Amino acid sequence: MQIGPRYKRARYLGVPVFRKTQSQKFAFRAQKRRGKQGPRGGKSEYGRQMLEKQKARYSYGVSSGQFRNYVMKALETTGDNAKNLLGALESRLDNVILRANLAPTRSAARQMVSHGHFTVNGRKVRVPSVSVRVGDIIAIREGSRNHGVLKTVESNDTTPRPAWMKYDASTKQIEIVGAPNVADTSELLFDVRSVLEFYTR
Repeated sequence: MQIGPRYKRARYLGVPVFRKTQSQKFAFRAQKRRGKQGPRGGKSEYGRQMLEKQKARYSYGVSSGQFRNYVMKALETTGDNAKNLLGALESRLDNVILRANLAPTRSAARQMVSHGHFTVNGRKVRVPSVSVRVGDIIAIREGSRNHGVLKTVESNDTTPRPAWMKYDASTKQIEIVGAPNVADTSELLFDVRSVLEFYTR
């Protein structure tokens, strides 16, 4: 997925969707920039929904076509459409690697999966969009356990992991123990309901 200059993209979206923009420095610059520009003109309902869609897409690092497929599947599945969509996005293998603190950024997680550093239930996987399910075991491949990036990330591991996964540092394995989800939608950088409305208008 081509992103372009991350600072510029994040400024346009108005939220720190990339790891490098999740800093006080970026927040200060964004606030200062808004002060110089003054209040921005109001957007139409379509414009607001489009912006929320873009925030969601970049938050999970997926292409426009991929994201549309996730939304359509969520709308076709019974139950809460918002939970269906977030569950599908959270269950992506690259997202699991990021949430497990085994990659410093989402793009790094995607690259590490593409390079074959992980296995799912004992089989090497190179597709970042593969969906995991309850009971799946994701492990660092034997030949990749001493990889420089993995060792550096593990040594700086301080971020708590989601309740739906369990990580065993001794075996280098992640077990999916519950359905991937976002328990508190207020922590999201986008309004998932507006995203769904964009595709159902």
